Amino acid sequence: MIINLDLTDKKILNLLQQNSKANIKEIALKIGLTQTPTYERIKRLEKAGVIKNYIAVLDKEKVGYTIEVFCQVTLLVHSKEMITRFENAINKIDEVMECFHVAGNYDYLLKIIVKDMNSYQAFLKNKLSVLDSVGNVQSTFVMSSTKDNNGFCLTT
Repeated sequence: MIINLDLTDKKILNLLQQNSKANIKEIALKIGLTQTPTYERIKRLEKAGVIKNYIAVLDKEKVGYTIEVFCQVTLLVHSKEMITRFENAINKIDEVMECFHVAGNYDYLLKIIVKDMNSYQAFLKNKLSVLDSVGNVQSTFVMSSTKDNNGFCLTT
């Protein structure tokens, strides 16, 4: 269900995506409201599920995770049961940051982050390739990232 957002809601959401630790006073000042209506809007957006979570975005290299990989996964069989089993299994694997069911030459695109190449090899050997639904995996290693943005700008 799409939630109708006015200009003020969009400004609040854009500010929170830039800094989820911003306090109500800071946000209110930037959007031109007082603290109480700003607080009430944020709570309404949380309750409606527009704001799903507040997280800290880590610098993966500074915490020792140096390998980022995109895996193109093709399933053996395209049955509802196999799709469900694959998705349930993938959701339990910590190295998988994101999983997209896609249309095209393969079925899923996985974003994987691991410490090093040995960790990626162990992930492939012990976690991904053992899934009975997996038919083929192709890996693309990220050399560098020219844009890494977790948020998106709500147009005003």
